[in-house]
Parts: sequence; structure tokens; C-alpha cells
Amino acid sequence: MPGIHHVEIWVADIDEARQEWGWLLIRLGFSAEPEWPGGQSWEAAGAYLTLTTSPNLSQPDHDRRQPGMNHLAFHGGSRDDVDAVMAEAPGHGWRPLYHERYPYAGGELHYAGWLENSAGFKAEIVAEQSVDQAD
Repeated sequence: MPGIHHVEIWVADIDEARQEWGWLLIRLGFSAEPEWPGGQSWEAAGAYLTLTTSPNLSQPDHDRRQPGMNHLAFHGGSRDDVDAVMAEAPGHGWRPLYHERYPYAGGELHYAGWLENSAGFKAEIVAEQSVDQAD
């Protein structure tokens, strides 16, 4: 079966990550899975995202401009749903990016919002394409 099974992200502060990522993932329809002292997973559509700490971290900060993961993109539902997530995000530790070009920072046919959390991780929230856009 093709697709992603899971993604594991190492974080320096699991409590902060649980708050910020937990809000976003639950808001986007993921379900929280059991947590353990150093981590937690959230599941959706047969795949899951795990946030965990590790004593093997080489540095405490994430830099999305370094080689590696730049961002994760999530299905955000309708345009109204994406707008709602973007409006609520600052109250949950996420800073909107590219706000001067929102919601078309990715191009005139790509309705999405970008967020960055306090640790420097970036998430893209993408609206489903409506029938009139597909033409």
C-alpha cells in the first residue's frame, strides 16, 4: 500500500511541542494517541505523526533552512476552514508566515496558509480545491 506510514519529528521541548502541534493536529482532524514521558503521536487516515525528544539531539533548535525537512503540508478542508485555522493559530503558539500574500503565497490557484511555531517548525494548511477552481 503506497503512502506515508509515519513521520517522526525530534523536538527539544516536548511539553511546548504537545501544546503547539497538539492543537494544530487535533484542529485538523488528527486523533491523539497515547503519550509517553518523552513523546506523543497523532493519527489520521492510517498514518501518524510522532513528536519525541532524544538525548541524541545535536542542537536544540530546528532550522528549516538547513538540509532536511522544510515543512509539513496538511489538508485543511474548505477555504473557510483554512481561514479559521489561520485566525486561531496565533493563540496557540503559531505565527502566520507570508501574511502579506495570504492566501495565495503559493500561487493564484493554491489557497493555503503557512505557520511557524516557537521552535521554528513550519506547517502549511492547504484548502481543498473547489469544483470551480478545477476548470
